[in-house]
Amino acid sequence: MPRLPPEIRITERVRISSAEIELSYARSGGPGGQHVNKTSSKVLLRWNLTTSQALRDEDRAWLGERLATRLTEDGDLLVTSDKHRDQGRNVDDAVTRFAELLREALRRPKPRRKTKPSRSSQRKRMDEKRRRGDLKRQRRRKDDD
Repeated sequence: MPRLPPEIRITERVRISSAEIELSYARSGGPGGQHVNKTSSKVLLRWNLTTSQALRDEDRAWLGERLATRLTEDGDLLVTSDKHRDQGRNVDDAVTRFAELLREALRRPKPRRKTKPSRSSQRKRMDEKRRRGDLKRQRRRKDDD
C-alpha cells in the first residue's frame, strides 16, 4: 500500500500533516485490459478544509472563498488521479496536484497601486486622436458638412 509523506509542504508557513489526509482507492476506467478489472489504481485524496490544524483562520477563510466550487458540503477538497496504471504513482500525482492547487489558491494578488498617466503619454494620446479625426474629416465628401 502506497504511503504518504509525514507532512505535505504547501508553503513555508503551511504544512499539512498526512494524518489530515484520507486516501481511498477505486478501479480505474479506460483501456488496460484485465489489469484494469482487477486492480484499484485510481486514487481519491480527501482533505477537510474546515477541520485542518495547518491553517490560520484568515487562510481558512481565504481558501474557503477561492476553492468554494471545489469543496463538498462538508468542506472536503477532493483530488483524484488515475493517470497511471500504478497505484503508488497515482498517489504521488494526487499529492502533487493537491499541493499545487493549495499553493495556487493561497497566493494573494499583489495590491494594485494607482498611477497617473505621464504628461507625454497624455499628449501622445491626444495627438493620435487629433490625427485620426483629421484623417476621417478628409475622407468625407464636401457636401456632407
